[in-house]
Amino acid sequence: MASIKSNARKVVCIGRNYADHIKELNSARPQQPFFFLKPQTSILPPNSGPVLRPRGVTLHYEVELALIIGKELRDLDEEDEARAMDAIEGYALGIDMTARNLQDEAKKKGLPWSTAKGFDTFLPISNAIPKSTIPDPYNAHLYLSINDVVKQSDSTELMLFRIPRMLSDISKVMTLEPGDLILTGTPKGVGSVQAGDVIKAGIKVDGEEINESQIEVSVNDREGCFELKET
Repeated sequence: MASIKSNARKVVCIGRNYADHIKELNSARPQQPFFFLKPQTSILPPNSGPVLRPRGVTLHYEVELALIIGKELRDLDEEDEARAMDAIEGYALGIDMTARNLQDEAKKKGLPWSTAKGFDTFLPISNAIPKSTIPDPYNAHLYLSINDVVKQSDSTELMLFRIPRMLSDISKVMTLEPGDLILTGTPKGVGSVQAGDVIKAGIKVDGEEINESQIEVSVNDREGCFELKET
């Protein structure tokens, strides 16, 4: 598979897809999948430098299984599991970095999450994982550590909405194209990082580490013109 970043025309993220994560953020459990977008420019490929924390931002990590779309999908029937799974070219591990204080403000005021989710470097991504390496996407163990202390560690079997339903709901709104990334939600254990922290993450299947899934990235403070202001 070619470069994940260069091929991704859009990144679609499923929100609130693990019950314990919903509880830890005091969010409402959705009755149907809901999703938001991250820009392609937020993708941080392997070995591409640190995650950059803008001034004033409370920066959180969220580890997620990512789907790499290989075939165009539009108006997918949620019962058509075969077509849904056939449209997946492979997998990756992603970390949905989030400016939590900006997201909290957006939630309170009913505003979009684009700023909270969209900064450059806010999506560290692993190498592409061959589809055959994860034969059952509901039997993958996601983990993430900060400075070698495990913070997230859960199975994808805990997803509230399965992949056909996610892809169906998205494809009824926007056509999914080859190269698009779908982030499938994060389990419990999200938290903050500071400059100097080192994030490590990966996927295990039946106790075996998937080498292509491994991410190791540091966090630095970002220089630039961004100023944190109330909306």
